[in-house]
Amino acid sequence: MMEWQAVSSSNVAEIGYDKETNTLGLRFKNNSEYHYPNVPESVFTELQQADSIGKYVNSNIKYTYSFRKVR
Repeated sequence: MMEWQAVSSSNVAEIGYDKETNTLGLRFKNNSEYHYPNVPESVFTELQQADSIGKYVNSNIKYTYSFRKVR
């Protein structure tokens, strides 16, 4: 089950992670939601600690992992 947490970002509202499926979730302020399967938990931890959530997503997730749009 995805556990969500609010973040301070101009575009991202919440980030989440499902440890059972290694799925990273991103919820954006425009109400879209994306799930990225097969993301190591270490990447989620780095995302949580990033100075800029948006920059981390663009540099380390967006073009690295496949995704599916949930909404």
